[in-house]
Amino acid sequence: DTRSLLIRLGREEVAAPIVGADRGLRSVMERVAVVTRSDVPVLLLGETGSGKEVIARAIHERSPRAQGPFLRVNCGAIPPELIDTELFGHEKGSFTGATATRRGWFERADEGTLFLDEIGELPVAAQVRLLRVLQDGSFERVGGEHALKVDVRIIAATHRDLAVMVQERTFREDLWYRVAVFPIVIPPLRERHEDIALLAEHFARRAAVRFGLKLQLP
Repeated sequence: DTRSLLIRLGREEVAAPIVGADRGLRSVMERVAVVTRSDVPVLLLGETGSGKEVIARAIHERSPRAQGPFLRVNCGAIPPELIDTELFGHEKGSFTGATATRRGWFERADEGTLFLDEIGELPVAAQVRLLRVLQDGSFERVGGEHALKVDVRIIAATHRDLAVMVQERTFREDLWYRVAVFPIVIPPLRERHEDIALLAEHFARRAAVRFGLKLQLP
């Protein structure tokens, strides 16, 4: 089954405990516990590698949407010319190469959670279209003529200072207000010394399981 496969691969099972949840990440998990009771957008703030996706998954798995999809989109990895079709999909024949209708990330995340990682990398033009979806839950596929409705919970994340970007007019103020309803700051590992030994053991166990090795800890 899925759980045994994950164990063989050395990965965490669904809703597995988060390393450091009762130590360096205690304050973060306290805020996670609060926000899972509602459906408001969440903005995760932290440096690259601080564990933003782990926290996003924890919010999803502890929420009423846990049985729905959890999809991650790296906003900084999508070429500007493909952002619309990636997020909102396209109709067959809407442009050269569109040989079939394609559902975008929002449609695929319906009744679940869409994790918009590195949202600060989105071009301003894409921010406008994203804002509309957040406002009324509707959008149109590229080449489409009818509005589609979705029920998606948004969790966004960034390592950038969105407040500064708003002042520089590289990030829309109205979108900032929409995504930053419930901010959670994730401290970097250098500020969580008590978690280092736990993480080292955690990754050692995963590697031992994955490669079929006997785990030897000091």
